[in-house]
Amino acid sequence: MSRIVSTEIEPLYDSRGKLTVEVTVRLDSGASGRAGAPSGASTGATEVAAFPEGGVPAALTAFRARGAPALNGLDAGDQAAVDAALHAADGTPNFTGIGGNSATAASVACAIAHAEETGRPLWSVLARPGVDGRAFPAIVGNCMNGGRHAIGGPDIQEFIAFSEAPRPEDSVRAAVRVHQLIGAALERKFPDRALGRGDEGGWVAGVGNVEAIEILATACATARDELKLPVHPGLDLAASEFFHDGRYRYKEQTLDSAGQVGFVAKLVDKYGLKYVEDPFDQEAFEAFAELNRQVGSKALVVGDDIFTTHVERLRHGIRVGAANSVLIKVNQVGTLTDTFATVDLARVSGLATVTSHRSGEVPEGWLAHVAVGTGARALKCGVLGGERVAKLNELLRLGRATPR
Repeated sequence: MSRIVSTEIEPLYDSRGKLTVEVTVRLDSGASGRAGAPSGASTGATEVAAFPEGGVPAALTAFRARGAPALNGLDAGDQAAVDAALHAADGTPNFTGIGGNSATAASVACAIAHAEETGRPLWSVLARPGVDGRAFPAIVGNCMNGGRHAIGGPDIQEFIAFSEAPRPEDSVRAAVRVHQLIGAALERKFPDRALGRGDEGGWVAGVGNVEAIEILATACATARDELKLPVHPGLDLAASEFFHDGRYRYKEQTLDSAGQVGFVAKLVDKYGLKYVEDPFDQEAFEAFAELNRQVGSKALVVGDDIFTTHVERLRHGIRVGAANSVLIKVNQVGTLTDTFATVDLARVSGLATVTSHRSGEVPEGWLAHVAVGTGARALKCGVLGGERVAKLNELLRLGRATPR
């Protein structure tokens, strides 16, 4: 057992050029761990506060005054004690004291330091009961951007390649190929226009929602034929972002709750969607449940904003049958221990978990270890961009290190 002898926090830029934080933890054994925390653009209302009032400068001041002293002297390998100390140092129910991002970075940094000290891979330190590291997650790759992640794109936030091959290198290869094929299709469609990429590295173009889905579905079909690998279309609608006054307001149409259920169910059937995230407003538990009844046997119906990785919200969702999958974002709840509580409830209740990045990411690979260690069905980490590729490459390394 090695004690924490120093805990330092510093500012760090995320992939959108916005400030976040990173924490470095040093142990008396000489081992150390460092982790940066990502930040989201499309956020659920019940997420913990990323930063206290005053933003990153206030977070740095508060953590140095209260968070670091609370950790120094603790056993970095006692994750529950570390995370309890972070909660106590914050003193609020939603991390408005030191900030959820500071807590996230510190929580993960302690786990990394413990892994270094013990000579174990990080996923092993994080492993939940029954997880042996031999099963690898599918890839949820954002190939086209819209909504809050892009300017001038569709209303739907993410057009996804869901790639689930037996080997991680094949899943990654298929997702990358879909991204390439979509880029080529958009170049043919708009030969005289500049094409861009959004916050998460997906293509951005002035196309409608259904047209974008058709481009995605065609690219997935082509990649399946070329590579002989299972890759299928999926969506993150982030529907809370265009839900206003009780209606889902797309550029092309306005739908009530029943209409939205019918619209999304038809998309699943027509285009073979295997992944549907946040198709309704973040409080629409019954609409989620109705869609899950209709298409849950065909696709992952994934809750993000509706659950925000909070165990009590997931418990309610399970009672009403709101989804068959839950998105897992560590900084939505602030610590690994809180994350594990939600993961464990999902696993014992038969729900799949999808470990996820944020739109504002840091170029680190620890998220791949969270996915493997928690036995996630999928890792949502984008396709292109150094901060996304860092997760994919780390997953590839884990795949090479695991006996076949």
